Amino acid sequence: MTRTATAWAWCTHLIPIYALYALLFADSGLSDAQISVLLAIWSTTAVVFEVPSGAIADRFSRRGCLVASGVLQAFGYAAWVVFPSFWGFAAGFVLWGLGGTLTSGAFEALLYDGLAANGDEESYGRVNARVDTVELVAQVPVAVVATALFSFGGYQLAGWASVAMCLLSSVIALRFPEPERESSEEEGYLATLRTGLRESVPVKRAVIAVSLVFAIDAFEEYFTLLAQDWSVPTVWVPMATIGVPLMGAAGASLAGRLPWRGWVLFASGAVLLLAAVLAVPVAIVLLGLFYGLYRFVLVHVETDLQHRIDTDARATVTSVAGIGSEFVAFAVYAAWVLGSAVAVGVLVLVIAVVVSVRK
Repeated sequence: MTRTATAWAWCTHLIPIYALYALLFADSGLSDAQISVLLAIWSTTAVVFEVPSGAIADRFSRRGCLVASGVLQAFGYAAWVVFPSFWGFAAGFVLWGLGGTLTSGAFEALLYDGLAANGDEESYGRVNARVDTVELVAQVPVAVVATALFSFGGYQLAGWASVAMCLLSSVIALRFPEPERESSEEEGYLATLRTGLRESVPVKRAVIAVSLVFAIDAFEEYFTLLAQDWSVPTVWVPMATIGVPLMGAAGASLAGRLPWRGWVLFASGAVLLLAAVLAVPVAIVLLGLFYGLYRFVLVHVETDLQHRIDTDARATVTSVAGIGSEFVAFAVYAAWVLGSAVAVGVLVLVIAVVVSVRK
């Protein structure tokens, strides 16, 4: 289970277009406002389908949802390559959003229940930290590959390589073992959905914490634009930001070993504000520190939620947290439009205070 999860995490994040798509949008003539609209379309898709897709995973097959997710995202990136315009990008984000909702909740539930089937659920936090670390470290070779592909074949070559990796992730997903869940077979889809929504209430504090903290990750979509704004040449942007996911990986890895303290998220917001005020290439180091502190907290709140869920509708409950994060993500997008990284930093401080109080 752990090896398959690690391989799947590598594959789903070795997507070259990740390092370039914000630049693709900008170079295609889109404004900052249009790019934010696209990201909002992405989030809206998730808001609409997040919880229903979690119930699909609980009622039918979590493994099947992961397979379908890779296929849908492959079609999404293909749309970007074939139709490089606002509406082509919008269609791609809808497909990516659908694929993302099928993964959200389903992967965490599949991993947790797979470990629990062997009486090893207490190791979920460590394994979750490892998966998060892999997802972030994968961005390093992605930056190198994206730079090489962009140099040889531009955005098109990077896009088609991304399509291939998504399809490969679907093949790897077929290897996940899926424990049987008798209760899900006895209930219909709507009953499973109701169960998941009902079970979200007893763990609402953990659900809210995940919703708020996970939403901050929407800011990652602007990292390349920040580097460009801070006077980094476009062709070097992927390499210049390579340290940011590494710092995030370090934070996620430490989360599997060290306890969470309430001040960590607040500190990450303060560091981001300092980086935004400096607004020079070297400030990317501070951006990486912000991200490392943030990912440390994210692993902890996600793990806490999984330990608190005591129902077969695990994917649905996790999806409830996911849909909450999508709503909060709109605030992140709005903050970027209104005040760039400074406004996002202030928002992180506010979330840190709310989460610390609830904790």
